[in-house]
Amino acid sequence: MPLHKYPSKIWDALKLKQGIYARLPKHYLKSLEQKEPTPVHWKPLGVQYRANPKTGQRERVQDVPIPIFYPPPAQDGLWGGEGWISGFRYANNDKMSNRLRKTWKPQLFNRELYSEILDHKFTITVTARTLDLIDAAFGFDFYILQTSKEDLNSKLGMDLKRAMLIRLARRNTELYSSDPVKREKVYNKYKHFEIPEEEAEWLGLSLEEAVEKQRQLEHKEPQPLFEACVDDLLEGLHIQKLSEPHIVENK
Repeated sequence: MPLHKYPSKIWDALKLKQGIYARLPKHYLKSLEQKEPTPVHWKPLGVQYRANPKTGQRERVQDVPIPIFYPPPAQDGLWGGEGWISGFRYANNDKMSNRLRKTWKPQLFNRELYSEILDHKFTITVTARTLDLIDAAFGFDFYILQTSKEDLNSKLGMDLKRAMLIRLARRNTELYSSDPVKREKVYNKYKHFEIPEEEAEWLGLSLEEAVEKQRQLEHKEPQPLFEACVDDLLEGLHIQKLSEPHIVENK
């Protein structure tokens, strides 16, 4: 006999269907769906069968992803999907010796990156792969805007994306206030990334942040009792005055 009514694996999904979680915007709930990121540390074969290079016979193959650990500092930088990989190595590169546990870590750099939309320079911890992806996207803003949440895998990256999309949606004049021509040029350059401001404000929020934002939107200041009594009294007097017959004197 099971100990729980529902398996523990679906508790998180059931939690989103009740209470304040169910009142969150639909576009935000849709963004919580888990998707597979682009493979970085391994190359999927993409086929179920292939010919053995020695015998030529058809044999079955499997795509087994390498387990990757993303430490907390990865959320404060842009690692380009890279993480820590744990494995084993032979001592002194001798296969006859004992295996030793080893963790491979990406090489990190502190680089200053400039955002045209935010008009600000950020000092961010990046990897060599991140710099290559920024060059391939033709700019830092393009890389942030066109990369999915799963591939960014960074709280900092999603916060930057949310700030950029909010500015594109509002199109305020704070950006390059002394150069309106350049401002319009930048807005038109990233125009195809625009989304409604209501969606941009929720983009990249953690579940805890989204719940707190929804709670603040639903929060109402309590009305003092005397104000409620005064409003009821005035409404009653107004209704009584309307119900009284209006007498017109003949002259």
